[in-house]
Amino acid sequence: MSASQRYLAMDALRGFAVMGILAINIAAFAQPEMAFVNPLVSSHASGLDLGSWAANFILFDGKMRGLFSLLFGASTALVIERAIASGQSAAKVHFFRMFWLAIFGLFHFFFLWIGDILFLYAGSGCVLFLFRNWSAERLIQWGVIAYVIGAIMLITSLASMLFLLQEAAQANPPQEVLDKISEIYADLGTLPADVAAETARLQGSFSGILNYNLFEQWSTPLQNLMLGPIETIPLMMIGMGLYKNGFILGQESRATYLKIGLWMMAVSLPLFIAFAGIAYAQGFNTIWMMNITQAWSVLPRLLMIIGYVALLIFITQRFQHSAAIQRVAAAGRAAFSNYLGTSILMTFIFYGWGLGYFEQFGRFELQLFVLGAWTLMLLWSRPWLTRFRYGPLEWLWRSLAKGQAQPMRLS
Repeated sequence: MSASQRYLAMDALRGFAVMGILAINIAAFAQPEMAFVNPLVSSHASGLDLGSWAANFILFDGKMRGLFSLLFGASTALVIERAIASGQSAAKVHFFRMFWLAIFGLFHFFFLWIGDILFLYAGSGCVLFLFRNWSAERLIQWGVIAYVIGAIMLITSLASMLFLLQEAAQANPPQEVLDKISEIYADLGTLPADVAAETARLQGSFSGILNYNLFEQWSTPLQNLMLGPIETIPLMMIGMGLYKNGFILGQESRATYLKIGLWMMAVSLPLFIAFAGIAYAQGFNTIWMMNITQAWSVLPRLLMIIGYVALLIFITQRFQHSAAIQRVAAAGRAAFSNYLGTSILMTFIFYGWGLGYFEQFGRFELQLFVLGAWTLMLLWSRPWLTRFRYGPLEWLWRSLAKGQAQPMRLS
């Protein structure tokens, strides 16, 4: 099996992930931050918009980020493996990569978009190095255990808000309970005044957005690191294990991938449909939405992530010579450039320093921007990689990590 064939599955998975993650992130680019959790926070909430929310929640929300995390773990194992094979220091290679990834992440967060995950990945990747010599079985086993523990922590933590909400719904609730509920809504930023202030800021100048990020949100990247042990590091451990046992490289049979994929989807999909139904039944109350999207979804999300891995590898194996899969795989090889490129493009379209279309479109209409970005990814990535070894930002990251410019053009 050639190297290109061996890693086609990983490249294609990464391509599907970087495309799919935009389907979720588009709401965070174009609408108030909490509209990402509660679609009614946006001023656009037609039936089509709510239907788009439901489809994205059921199919993409958290799953594409999780797929990204698995692939990061797999890629980390690959980089360490190659470093050792070439006689380099695995620690030096790895930590230089993580250092520059953190720098990219901070630049992304402060200058472009506060939804950055690169800094979190860099911090989590530093911890992941500790598990590099573990066996595939041990990585997967402890990754799942840590993930389940994190899910239980989230469920129990957010459940307290639901209990308060139930107390507030009783006849003559204590004023203390009502005050705590009001404080929760204020902290979540869903009050009309908070949403209006956020909208005005993002429709304003670049300097206004930058100053807010630098002086009001400076600690957020560090706070986000707390998510590492809860979800990101466990998923990276599982991804590293799936690389070591060959599963994520496409080394199982098509029948195995199809069987696992269908079973994972059969268990997880009805649960997400039920969660969406509960969201509708509760009128998209923000406290309910926090529990549904940030806590209850976590355990079935892992099943759906594995289901996606299996089904997408099955599709890649079945159609590996098709132009479509080759283009998706190319988008995956340039995933770093595509990820940051979409942030540049989308903030230009929606923020005030660009075209200023923030909060001008509903979720249903925003899917047209997603389709447009997908088209761009598929159109540029493959032609570029027929001429060059890496995507442009992949080349920059690699050159910075190695301390010298890397050869770019293919001979």
